[in-house]
Order: sequence, then C-alpha cells, then structure tokens
Amino acid sequence: MNFKASVCFAMTVALLATVAVACETDEPGLADIGATASAEIESPQGEAMGTVTLTQGSQGVLVSADLSGLTPGGHGFHIHETGSCKPDFSAAGDHFAPEGIEHGYFNQNGHHAGDLPNIYAHEDGTARADFFSGAVTLEEGKSNSILDGDGSAIIVHEKPDTYGAEAGAGGRVGCGVITRS
Repeated sequence: MNFKASVCFAMTVALLATVAVACETDEPGLADIGATASAEIESPQGEAMGTVTLTQGSQGVLVSADLSGLTPGGHGFHIHETGSCKPDFSAAGDHFAPEGIEHGYFNQNGHHAGDLPNIYAHEDGTARADFFSGAVTLEEGKSNSILDGDGSAIIVHEKPDTYGAEAGAGGRVGCGVITRS
C-alpha cells in the first residue's frame, strides 16, 4: 500500500472509530427514544376498559389513552408507584413521586411525576386523550423511570382531580400495570 492509501485507510479507521464512540452516547434517553410501554386497563370487576400507550420522546413520555366503560365527565388519571392491580386497586399504592414532590399542578411546590391531566368521557363512556409528561421516563435505571424494580400502574379515578394538594378524585375505577412493549 502506498503512502496516500495508508493515510486514507488510517483516516477512515479513525473516522469510523469516532462515529462508533459518538453512537455510544451518555445523553439521557437517546437510546430509548421511540420505546413503548402499555397498560391494559380493567374495571374492578375485571372487564376490559381499553389501553394506555406510553411512548418515550427525547424530553419525556407521550401518554395516549383509549378507554371505554367510564361514567360521562371528568376522571382523575395518574401513574401510581407500584405495578400491581391485584388483589384490588389499592395494590398500586400512591401516586408515583420518586422525587418526594407533593401532589397537584396548582401546588406552589410543584407537582409529582405521577400527576397527569384529567381525562373526560363522552356520554357513551369513551375517552380518548393524548398528552405529554416531561416528569417520567421509560428509561430503566433513572430515578423517574416508571419501569423501576416494582413497576408502575395507571389508575383511572371516579371523579376529576382538583389539581390541588389533595387530589379529591375519589375511588379507583380502572387500573392497568405498565409493561414494556
């Protein structure tokens, strides 16, 4: 191989090594962008109520709900701290709050990661909603990951959340364990 070919070969190897290192980034969540998880929501009687799909973005998670069997009107909608709905929905624990922040969008100290906007059911009991949460991630190993060791669940409440320090959303009418797709 002549000198020019040797230099070109060395530069190509160096460039490929640089690209390979750049692809192994430590930027949060880049490897998980587009990753999905879902929760199959059931009523307390075990009836299927629909699906909540969660999709990782670069700055948080897109939450998409497609539900039925709800009473018309507003319903609190939260991520809860434990991935269990059995034997009853209380197994899901409290709202997901890995940073110890209090509840409520209107709380002067901020809101915890499990707070999500209310969903609203039509007269026929169906609800469809899409919203974004920058407070959670699907990236395992992060403190705000909803795919932590004991998992997380989606809970649908009987009444709308007040967005204050006390949720006031009433009983749990739907539950689904979040699992990676």
